Amino acid sequence: MLAGKRICVIGGGKMGGALVGGMISRGIKEAGEITVTDVDARRLKELGDLYGALVTTEDNRKAVRDAQIIILAVKPQNMAEVLEEIGPEIGESHLVISIAAGIPIRFITDRLKKGVRVIRTMPNTPALIGEGMAALAAGEGVTAQDMTLAADIFNAVGRSVIVKEDLMDAVTGLSGSGPAYGFLVMEALADGGVQMGIPKDTAIILAAQTMLGAAKLVLKGDRHPGQLKDMVTSPGGTTIAGLRLLEERGVRGALMAAVEAATLRSKALGK
Repeated sequence: MLAGKRICVIGGGKMGGALVGGMISRGIKEAGEITVTDVDARRLKELGDLYGALVTTEDNRKAVRDAQIIILAVKPQNMAEVLEEIGPEIGESHLVISIAAGIPIRFITDRLKKGVRVIRTMPNTPALIGEGMAALAAGEGVTAQDMTLAADIFNAVGRSVIVKEDLMDAVTGLSGSGPAYGFLVMEALADGGVQMGIPKDTAIILAAQTMLGAAKLVLKGDRHPGQLKDMVTSPGGTTIAGLRLLEERGVRGALMAAVEAATLRSKALGK
């Protein structure tokens, strides 16, 4: 479905760059079929050097005119300014996909011509290595074909799910910000290993591979995470001793509160 369609990514920052890199590395689009714009010429040069035939420019309006799919990867606070700039160039033939945290579909459609189709998404940075997670929400007039096309983009760099837009802030708080929570957990586990005498490099590998394996077991879908946890937990064993301490220290509640805080911040960004 993406054949013959030029993709324009407005904003070549971390998430925009991760999405571009993922699409190219997974082979769903050639570098020459993607245009990236950014206000930072050094960032554009960096991306151009990295991906060869990738088209880079600081001219948002020209980039939009030449594309059929527009991915808005700008900071939420810059969205209104960018839409004002490119709005006159966007028509009903365009599909607009936003990855800006906290920005509602209505905020975008109100600043574009009537009838422009908008999909709101929330991906995360593991898209760079093909292990991203994205949620997609359809705006008014978006077709099933549009959603399939958008899903193709994000499935090529990981996984995607379709949700109602009123859940997008919660998605942002969970999977959008979630990699940072995971990194913090892995770092803490590795530090615990170092405290117990394991060399740092070895401790990081042990922690990261353990988390990767645990995640893959969950994604198999055979058992609930709680059941998998119980499989590791022998009566009077080492795991239950560690779990008891985690519960006493409120780790479960802290992670739930982190998702809540990030969700509320996403809502605030959209106002």
